[in-house]
Amino acid sequence: MLRLQSLSSPLTTQNPKLHLNLSPTKRSALKLNPNTNINSKTSLFVVKCQQRFTTNTSSPNNSSYASQTPPAAGTFPTRFFVGHSIYKGKAALTVEPRAPEFTPLDSGAFKISKDGFVLLQFAPASGIRQYDWSRKQVFSLSVTEIGSLVCLGAKESCEFFHDPYKGKSEEGKVRKVLKVEPLPDGSGHFFNLSVQNKLLNVDDSIYIPVTRAEYTVLISAFNFIVPYLIGWHAFANSIKPEETSLVNSANPRYGGDFEWSR
Repeated sequence: MLRLQSLSSPLTTQNPKLHLNLSPTKRSALKLNPNTNINSKTSLFVVKCQQRFTTNTSSPNNSSYASQTPPAAGTFPTRFFVGHSIYKGKAALTVEPRAPEFTPLDSGAFKISKDGFVLLQFAPASGIRQYDWSRKQVFSLSVTEIGSLVCLGAKESCEFFHDPYKGKSEEGKVRKVLKVEPLPDGSGHFFNLSVQNKLLNVDDSIYIPVTRAEYTVLISAFNFIVPYLIGWHAFANSIKPEETSLVNSANPRYGGDFEWSR
């Protein structure tokens, strides 16, 4: 087996395994003639490429940590789907982040057009350690609402109201209320989602107790993901120290009228 790092003809995959299939006579000829053109029509090399894709669909909501479909040859994008679940006797709660959206500008840069959010999915229990995800109810936490949960005290409560059709002709026909209240013994919080959907004739309420330890894990995840939900990671990744240094040296007021420059 021979591994070639580069060939004159482009390949559409990275690091393909090249199997050398030569007879003893041709091996000798290739060895004696260093000018042999391996890209000619009579090429002696047979290229075989193998690529493995791993997926995981065991989650109740069919999320996976890798892309479900193989990427196009030569691109190989990597996508990750993550979530955190809490399972209790009467319901289950799954928490998943959703990425922000960016809009391209004429200059070639990008501007954030929509903040990311955290999606809460509530599923009622259908049996012992079984949950009916076909009856799930969802609630999207905005960045500000996440901030309210992060700073919520052990004995404090908060309430969020959503109308998915606000400003549209169906306004008022769907009402979602999420209440987060302390447990009576102070060991955590109740998450209670009430949904009234006149379009589907649904009036549902799902609640789940979240212990102090479980709530601490959620808050830790929220603190980590918020900068990504508002796109600040993209800005941080775009900073090039060498370019910033050159611009600042040429123009001390670069980037705005800084307070300390006055």
